[in-house]
Amino acid sequence: MTLATTAGDMTGTYLNYLWISLGIIAVLILLLWLGWRGRKRRQSGLQAPQDIPPALVDAEPSAAAEGMVIGTVKAGDYLDRVAVHGLGVRTNGRIEVHPEGVAVFRAGAPNYLISAEVLDHVRTGRGVVGKFVERDGAIIIGWRLGDQQVETAFRARHAEAHQELLAELTKVIRPSDEESARP
Repeated sequence: MTLATTAGDMTGTYLNYLWISLGIIAVLILLLWLGWRGRKRRQSGLQAPQDIPPALVDAEPSAAAEGMVIGTVKAGDYLDRVAVHGLGVRTNGRIEVHPEGVAVFRAGAPNYLISAEVLDHVRTGRGVVGKFVERDGAIIIGWRLGDQQVETAFRARHAEAHQELLAELTKVIRPSDEESARP
């Protein structure tokens, strides 16, 4: 038996391994797709976030930062991503803080407004599902989406912008007594 006939005999075996591997990969992709579709179906009752008003797009923010919008999860469970309305998608983006609320601009996903009335808290953390960073490296904004408590995580590209954004978010969520006394 020569080496050429042995190699020829093995081609069929290797092709079988290839087809089996491709079949397993296809099944895994199908299962991931079915899981995401099921999550979206279970969360279909969540209302859509507000659109950003055109006047707010042109307005000067009190603070803004470029970075990564890590995504939105259900409050208290940093592994339970919100799949509906594109909220769970991790994208590059920009967050702007205005007196009316927080404008979230995202590349490749719908932009939305977290109005000041629904903002609950702001804190720093290690991140949420899909992206974990150093201690206090992500800003986590807690808000209400209808009757559901959710948290949106954002990681600023620059540390100075991170601190400025955190300070302004705190002011919007807990305005000083002097600001809240104004009509």
